[in-house]
Amino acid sequence: MIASEKVFAITRPHPKLLTLYILRGFILPPISFIWLPILYFRYHTMKYRFDNEGISMSWGILFRQEVNLTYARIQDIHLTSGPLQRWLGLADIHIQTASGSMTAEMTIEGLQESEMMRDFLYSRMRGYKDTAAKGAAIGATAVETPVAQDEGELVAVLKRVEAELRSARQSIERATGVDGGGS
Repeated sequence: MIASEKVFAITRPHPKLLTLYILRGFILPPISFIWLPILYFRYHTMKYRFDNEGISMSWGILFRQEVNLTYARIQDIHLTSGPLQRWLGLADIHIQTASGSMTAEMTIEGLQESEMMRDFLYSRMRGYKDTAAKGAAIGATAVETPVAQDEGELVAVLKRVEAELRSARQSIERATGVDGGGS
């Protein structure tokens, strides 16, 4: 199965996440009777959706939360795994955007294939940035400039661009009455 198909198939955290929540709850026994039900409902309502455009994550019963991120907004990805998580084979992926917040915009919890997910997200993030850069470059040169196939055509295109720039400069000089001492 291709990595993207595996990622798109992930809709829920791994069942070991509930075990992690229970273990964390017993570390602080005085408040575990409050903390454990919250974590239990968080686990059972947590859902992920990965598609070609981005990631969506939702959780909660009383206070429903949903985070949607497009791959283009992703700035950085951090993979963390504490001792209990490593013991259970789990990791968290923290996804940061340019929102100005010090914390991660989204934390994907309870994944066993964390390296595969991180690599997938990096490839999608870079793919969108590369596409945007190519689009900007194409948009900048899309002023009826043909694509040169060889060196001779490139020289001809550059000479045409030079002539158009010279003509534009002369038109501006005539309109403003400034003599640029042109060539």
